[in-house]
Amino acid sequence: MIGDKAYDSAPLRQWLKERGTKPVVPNKSNRKLPFRFDKRSYRQRHHIENAFCRLKDFRRIATRYDRLARNFLASVCLVAALVWWIL
Repeated sequence: MIGDKAYDSAPLRQWLKERGTKPVVPNKSNRKLPFRFDKRSYRQRHHIENAFCRLKDFRRIATRYDRLARNFLASVCLVAALVWWIL
């Protein structure tokens, strides 16, 4: 799991470890006992952020006009295919 400093908490790290997930979360500045994380993987986080930003360019996705989850998922899939095809 790649996250920003807001997700830096010992309980979350423990829960992820129990599930077999490796957390890639930088330490907060006030943490007394810092954890190690993969800085190389963390640098790639902007690709995910950019993808969500492109999806939110479409008003229907950003404001979630659809009431049903299946309709919203269909809209997200359609927009994702459109963005992938154009860019």
